[in-house]
Order: sequence, then C-alpha cells, then structure tokens
Amino acid sequence: MSRPTGRVLTLLELLQSGGIRTVAELADRLGVEGRTVRRYVEQLIDLDVPVESVRGRHGGYRLGSGYRLPPLMLGEEEALAVLLGLAAVRRAGPVTGLPTAGETAAAKIRRVLPRHLAHRLDALLETVAHTGEPRELPAPDADTLLTVADAVRHGRPVSIGYTDREGRRSRRVLHAYGIVAHAGRWYVTGAEPVTGEERTFRLDRVTEARTLPGSFEAPVGRSPRDRVLAGFATAGYRHEVTLRIRATARHLRAHLPAAVAVLHEEAGESEEEAAVAVEAEGADATGEAGGERWWRAEVRAERLDWLPPVLAALDRPFVVERPDELRRLIGELADRLASRARRTPSA
Repeated sequence: MSRPTGRVLTLLELLQSGGIRTVAELADRLGVEGRTVRRYVEQLIDLDVPVESVRGRHGGYRLGSGYRLPPLMLGEEEALAVLLGLAAVRRAGPVTGLPTAGETAAAKIRRVLPRHLAHRLDALLETVAHTGEPRELPAPDADTLLTVADAVRHGRPVSIGYTDREGRRSRRVLHAYGIVAHAGRWYVTGAEPVTGEERTFRLDRVTEARTLPGSFEAPVGRSPRDRVLAGFATAGYRHEVTLRIRATARHLRAHLPAAVAVLHEEAGESEEEAAVAVEAEGADATGEAGGERWWRAEVRAERLDWLPPVLAALDRPFVVERPDELRRLIGELADRLASRARRTPSA
C-alpha cells in the first residue's frame, strides 16, 4: 500500500470516529499540509464516501449521517492486539455476557481477516499458555510472535536472533514446544537440536525469527507452561535455599508458586520435624490431619530478604536446612516483630 493511499484510509478512520475534524487537526494527525488534506477529502468523495464540509469558526469535515462503514481493515499488529485482548477478557473470570460476546467478536474479526493472517493468529491463540497476572513490560515484536507460534503449531524448526541480558547477540535454532505468557512477559520454550538442551527465551529479546525446513515431534509429558515455571524455579541464582515446611500443597503454592520453588513431598517425619510441629501447633499437630504433611522446598534467589516475610505469612512449622544467612534474617525479623508488638499506644 502506497503512503498516500494509507493516509487516505487513515483520514477515513479519523472521520469515522465521529464529530467535526478541523483541517489543522487532520493535517497534524496525517503529517501533511492543509491543501493535501483537502485533496484526500476529494479522493474519498470520488469513492462515494459522503464527506461533508462544515463552514464557520469551528468548521471542518465530518462524515454524512447514515454512512455504512466499509469492511473491517486491520493490520497484523492491530488484529493481534484485538484477539489477544479478547482472550485476556475470557481468562480474567466470569462476567455476565462477556464470554459469549468475546467469542462472537473474535469470530467476526476472523471472518474479515485475510486467510493467511487468520491462520497465523489462530496458531498463536492455540499455542500460547498464560500464567500469572498481566503487567506492562516490554512486548515482543508482533511478526516474531506470529512466526514462532506458527513454528510451534506445525512442528517446524525456527531460527532466532537473540540478545541476552548482558547484551550478547547470538543466532539460535530451536525446536519450539510452546509459547507462555508469564507475569507480563512472553517466553518460548523448546530444545536446541544440536545439543538437545532445553531452553527458554524471552520473546522481547528475539530480534528476528524465521521458520526452517524440516519438522520435529514435541516430547510428551510436561506442558510448555510447566517447563517455563520449572525453569524459573531451578535457574542459577546467588543463593540456594532448602526448607522443610509442614503444610498442605495448596497452602504452600499460594505463597511459593511453581515459578519460585520446587516442592518434593517427604516420605516421613523426622523426630526434629515432629518436635517443631508440636512446638508450633500443640500436641495434636503431628500426623497428616487436614492433608498437611512435610515438604522439601528448594528455592533459588538473588536476594534472601523477601523470604522471611513469606515464611511468616505461611504461618506453618518449618525448618531451614540452608543457608545460615536465612536463619539470621528470620531471627532479625522475629525480633523486630516482637519489639513492635510490645509497644504501647503511648509509645
């Protein structure tokens, strides 16, 4: 599409939003001079679009009443934004009328999209998994996202240009298993065919992607979502923490999600653990009443200062196996809380 034609369509979109638009406003939005705006208006009139001229101090142009809008025209990024937004509404939870309305709106958009674009967007919506709450963070390039999704859907290798957090650039070939949206970021997870090593890449750091000849079979077992979350929990960080915590799995995961901790169910209860439980909960605290049992939690973290408040919020018996620094931080938090609890209103 030539730039003048694109500007004429942009002018039509501006007029469709309603109201009277001055020549100065339209010229500013289109990045052209006023006489060019008038020429674009004449082109719309030649196409039987009823653009009316309004005279006076606040005059300008507006669309004639009763004009029927032309078929929906969306670019790839616009269509991607709309369909992902509808998918986000469906994930947000039940709201009266919205699930059905979202599905019908998505179906209408698909019907008017070019076939190749509809197929690419379907590939993305079928392959992406979501976890966590959305946040405003750097977004991946739309074409990159669609290309990787297409490779996932059809089991084709994909070549990506990648820039890591240190700014180092590399070219990778990936057998992509899936796309995961987690905490506002987009990730692709898969295996590098040369080494067989499983890898996860942030899609906003992918500078270019293209599918390659050939095909592969994704392994069965863990879902892409589980692979990404497990990768977060086992990534190399400054501190390696091992805890034993007595709680239900559901209560533990509410405070230590899969992206933070790897949990292993303990087979039995040591004398030390039984003593900790009795001290914390009383004589009836041992055993597995209410579904509680001892778990080993493995956490990797750059900092430890966030863990003591989390353990306090758990409010369940626990034992710190390592590191000693975490014991010190927990003791300091306990001292601060005890000191503040002893304060009187007058103090």
